Amino acid sequence: MLNVGVIGCGGMGKDHIKRLTNKIQGANVVAVSDVFEEGAKEAAALAGGAKVYTDGKDLINDPDVDAVFIVSPGFAHTDSLLQAIEAGKRVFCEKPLATTAEDCKKVVDAEAASGKHLIQLGFMRRYDKGYVQVKEALQSGEYGEPLILHCTHRNPEVGTNYNTPMAVHDTAIHEIDTLHWLVDDEYESAQVIVPKVTKYSHSELKDPQIMLLRTKRGICIDVEVFVNCKFGYDINCEVVCEDGAIKMAEPSYPSIRKNAAVSTAIDTDCFVRFEDAYDTEVQNWVDCAGQGVISGPTAWDGYLAAVTADALVKAQETGQIEPIVTAEKPEFYK
Repeated sequence: MLNVGVIGCGGMGKDHIKRLTNKIQGANVVAVSDVFEEGAKEAAALAGGAKVYTDGKDLINDPDVDAVFIVSPGFAHTDSLLQAIEAGKRVFCEKPLATTAEDCKKVVDAEAASGKHLIQLGFMRRYDKGYVQVKEALQSGEYGEPLILHCTHRNPEVGTNYNTPMAVHDTAIHEIDTLHWLVDDEYESAQVIVPKVTKYSHSELKDPQIMLLRTKRGICIDVEVFVNCKFGYDINCEVVCEDGAIKMAEPSYPSIRKNAAVSTAIDTDCFVRFEDAYDTEVQNWVDCAGQGVISGPTAWDGYLAAVTADALVKAQETGQIEPIVTAEKPEFYK
């Protein structure tokens, strides 16, 4: 049994505590931490009774905690990650790894210096059945080399606090990670094209956007980000290869005939669309951490995502093709 301590007891933290307690095999939430003590106490009750801390460092250093689950706000991740590395404890960290590429690099360097793979980052799409099927098809070699990727990331709507850079940091960040994993390549350049803005947007948000990425092997990727599409949460991915094209299957819903029309449901909530992926991701982490290993997205993936996101935000501002320049990848992550 893996004794887990959870840092961050907000909405998503509580969701993960419920998941670890009620769905995941082999895990036991023994401690929770949040700067708001009442929230931590509520979360502890969800776990059936757990130790309550208001300082994440105290939770990390608790000898009863085998592994740490970080769901605190992104700006607080760096300190907790460095403390967990120092304590030698396996970590699941919800994205982002950190809020700046500089802090991500600090975490990467600290983990590499420790000599142990301790951190798994919460990019759950790698565990979605549809993406896994596309990955397996590419790995088979039957369809030749990937050449082009066409993707969409559409949301029904967002609030007025959502601005243009958030289309990268809060939305396209999932594609940034998943797509380089799909084709086993890293990015070279980024560009953003802004079409006519929808009437459902506001002065601080250019919506939709077309984000263009080129990988080091020359694969071209276009991602349509449209966060006020109105009709649903619509995620699509097609990989055009030398000897075929692979299109990700959509979630399976019945075809309904009514009122002289045939219709199929589209999800409207990301947590519904990827619920199974979240479950599979966390179960994988518990299984691996219990064996003293990490197999999912790494701290390096978090650093790469941050650098790529920075380039896309700059491209939003300049309208130019922006280079994506990373530090040399340590042997530790190869």
